[in-house]
Amino acid sequence: QVQLVESGGGLVQAGGSLRLSCAAAGRIYSSYHMGWFRQAPGKEREFVAAISWNGDSTYFADSVKGRFTISRDNLKRAVYLQMNSLNPEDTAVYYCAARDITKSGNYLPVLRTSYDYWGQGTQVTVSS
Repeated sequence: QVQLVESGGGLVQAGGSLRLSCAAAGRIYSSYHMGWFRQAPGKEREFVAAISWNGDSTYFADSVKGRFTISRDNLKRAVYLQMNSLNPEDTAVYYCAARDITKSGNYLPVLRTSYDYWGQGTQVTVSS
């Protein structure tokens, strides 16, 4: 079973930047597609970005395209979300998610149901 732990959240002024990290722990015997989602109070969890198991493909929500980048370091068992030009609408709890590439069925990066494992989240607050 894979455990995911997010870090790097905090308070930042509008226009600033933050870099989130997602570290994997436990016995890992496979490769994983990875995604980032976020959830604001009273809102549904929404897709932010995703990256394929080998890093060859990336996906971004329209709301963050051009501002956020996603990357991974499989040797370090970590995934990163670089967030630039932040605005108050980016305020949310950010979650890391993983999908085992051996899982049957189509992989649709933007869907919450595509992922098998989730972290506990890290708070990002952007002040105006």
